[in-house]
Amino acid sequence: MTAQGKRNVLGVLVDATDYASATEQVVAAAWERRPLALTALAVHGVMTGVLDPAHNARLNSFDVVTPDGQPVRWALNLLHRANLSDRVYGPLLTLHVLRRFAEEGLPVYLYGSTEATLSRLIPELGRKFPALKIAGVEPSKFRQVQPGEDVEIANRIRASGARLVLVGLGCPRQEVFTYAMRPLLDMPMMAVGAAFDYHAGLLKNPPPWMQKAGLEWFWRLGLEPKRLWRRYVILNPAYLGRLAAQKTGLWKAPAPAPATERPRTFAV
Repeated sequence: MTAQGKRNVLGVLVDATDYASATEQVVAAAWERRPLALTALAVHGVMTGVLDPAHNARLNSFDVVTPDGQPVRWALNLLHRANLSDRVYGPLLTLHVLRRFAEEGLPVYLYGSTEATLSRLIPELGRKFPALKIAGVEPSKFRQVQPGEDVEIANRIRASGARLVLVGLGCPRQEVFTYAMRPLLDMPMMAVGAAFDYHAGLLKNPPPWMQKAGLEWFWRLGLEPKRLWRRYVILNPAYLGRLAAQKTGLWKAPAPAPATERPRTFAV
C-alpha cells in the first residue's frame, strides 16, 4: 500500500495514495464509527478549488482526497516525486470499497442522483456484490437544504444502520454536501461523482488506453459536449499553465487554509 500523505497541487491538498490505502481508511473509519470525508478529484475538481477560495478551504478539510485523473497523478509525481503508478479513480475506488463492505457485512447508504438512476444501480450492485447490504437509498432533491433538513437527513442515515454514505451529487455539490454533513455522522462519506451513472450502466468508460493516457476528458466531452465543453476547453489549459508555473517557481501555490464553518446552505 502507498500512503504518503497530502501534497499541495495548485493550493489543493491531494493525497499521494493508492486504491488499497484509500480503501483501508474508509473501512477503518466505518468499524471505528468515526466521520471521514473522502473525494476523488480530477482536473475539474482541483480547478474548482483553485478558483473558489471557500471551496478550496472545504476541500483542504477533507480527510482523503484521491488523484482521480491521470493529470492529477502526474502533478503529484512531477511536483512531489510521489512515484504513483496509477490514479485512484472514483468509480473504481467505489467498487474496491463496496467489495470490502460486502465481505465484512457493513451496510451502505446511497445518497444523490435520480430515482431512475438508483433503480438501475441497486440491481447492478447486487449482481456485482450479492452480499452487499444497502441500508437506504435517497435521491437528490435538486434544491437548497431547508432549515433543519440536514439534521433530518443525518437522522435517517443513522437510523438505517448504514456504516458508509456514498454521495453522488456531482462536483462541487457533492463535496459541499459531504463537508456540511460530516460533523453530523459517525461514519465515512465518499463523494463519488459519476460512479452511480457508470455502475448503473448509463455511462460507458473509455478504453483503457485512453484512461492511461489521461484522455478520459476527451471521451466525456464526446458524450456530453454541451454540458462539459466549458469544463474541459477552459479549465484543462488553465490547469496545465498553473502546474507549469508551480513547477518552475514562476508561481507559488497558496498555503492551504482549512474551512472553519459548515455552510448554512447547500444542495441536497
